[in-house]
Amino acid sequence: MVTVACPPASPLARRFSCAYLPRMFDSFLRRLLAPSPTPLSAPEADLALAALMVRAARADGDYAPDEIARIDRVLAAHLNIGPFEAADLRTRAETLETEAPDTVRFTRALKAATALEDRRHLMQALWSVALADGQREAQEDRLMRLVSDLLGLTDVESALARQRAERGEM
Repeated sequence: MVTVACPPASPLARRFSCAYLPRMFDSFLRRLLAPSPTPLSAPEADLALAALMVRAARADGDYAPDEIARIDRVLAAHLNIGPFEAADLRTRAETLETEAPDTVRFTRALKAATALEDRRHLMQALWSVALADGQREAQEDRLMRLVSDLLGLTDVESALARQRAERGEM
C-alpha cells in the first residue's frame, strides 16, 4: 500500500483526499500490472509519463535538483499546466515510481495510450530529463534504449529525440 503525506492546504490535498491516494495508486498499479491492462485515461497517462521521467532521472542513482526542475518544466510545457500543478504531478509520480516494479508495463501502457508522433515527443522529454544533470551514464542509456524499443521507436528516432533534447527544444 502506498502512503502519501499531503499538507492540508496543498493543491494535491484539494484535488484528492489523502486517504484516497493510496487506493488510487493501488488500483492504478493493479490495472497496469494486469495481464491485459485496460487503456489509460489521460490523467493516468500523464501520471505514468511523469513516473517514467522520474525513473529516467533516478536511473543513474543520483536524483539531482536539476533533473527534478527539468521534470517540472517538461511536464508544465508538455501538459500545458502551471508550475505548481507540475510539481504536484511529479510528487505523485515519485511515489508511484517507487511502488511500480516494472518499467516495461509502464512503457507499454504509455505506448497504448499515445500516437506515434506523441511517443516521439515523450522520448524527447525523457532524454531531456536523463541529460538534465549534464552527464550521460550507462544506466540511463540502457533505460532509454529499453523505453525507446517499448514505445515502438527506432534507434534513429531515439537518437533524433536525444539530439533535440540536447539542443533544448521542447
